[in-house]
Amino acid sequence: MGNDMDVAIVGGSFAGLAAGLMLARARRRVVVFDEGQTRNRFADAGHGFLGMDGLAPAEMQRRGQADLLAYPTARIIGSRVTAIAGQDGRFTLEADAEWLAKKVILAHGMRDILPDIPGLEPGWGKWALQCPYCHGYEVADQPTGILMTSPAAPHHLTMLRDWTDDLALFCNGHPLPDELRAKAAGWGIPVHDLPVVAIRDDGPSRTILLADGQEVRRSVLYLMSRSEPSCDLPAQLDCRTEDGMTGPFVSVDMMQNTSVPGVFAAGDLCRPMYGALFAAADGARAGTAAHHALLFSGA
Repeated sequence: MGNDMDVAIVGGSFAGLAAGLMLARARRRVVVFDEGQTRNRFADAGHGFLGMDGLAPAEMQRRGQADLLAYPTARIIGSRVTAIAGQDGRFTLEADAEWLAKKVILAHGMRDILPDIPGLEPGWGKWALQCPYCHGYEVADQPTGILMTSPAAPHHLTMLRDWTDDLALFCNGHPLPDELRAKAAGWGIPVHDLPVVAIRDDGPSRTILLADGQEVRRSVLYLMSRSEPSCDLPAQLDCRTEDGMTGPFVSVDMMQNTSVPGVFAAGDLCRPMYGALFAAADGARAGTAAHHALLFSGA
């Protein structure tokens, strides 16, 4: 096929592969660039995805790749895109070589930025979790902590009560509004105001160490990580962004169009609410929209 494609997709997880599948089924030449660094790679299993509930993230990606590569006009390149430029109808991408594409779909996802607490990073995706819809069922009814990572109201305080009655809130030095403190008291949830200085993994449970030396045992810890786009390609293209609860994300319309003509975005990169199923739906929509854009531009 050469390096001249109809659509180039940056990112080969749920959003990118779903976008590619729509375009390949439309018999368009599509290339997906993917480094294999899916956002959920730290988890042992992914959940809530129809037909793949409970599979390891790598296996979920492998199955999606196999679906896409069954079509002769699709390619997957295991390389990082380092630069992108151009305009609608002719974009240039630098990866393993120079590639040309009429349209571009950005689906490279987000990077999680964890609080600088010793012992937290090794547990990310295992016992330090973000989404109860993704992992809550498997750790239900265990002693659970909620770690505040900013002054924003801790959303998990209300959400997690459907998964466990054994909750504790760690404010981590952030102020807690009086109404939320009253709610926690009414629900029997203890509140620890002091900063968390370290977390010790003791096997089946973890020890949360507070600034005054107090130690609190929990099995599971939920937190909202800060996040940012996993690379600077949206900035290189000057895509408009918005500020969400956990950080900036690329702004798109109902058909995944960014502010830059010919550039679409899909998945976690363009939504403040994350999830594999949401990302795949975005990808399918972006692939369809890119195909329509090709048709109506006469390409």
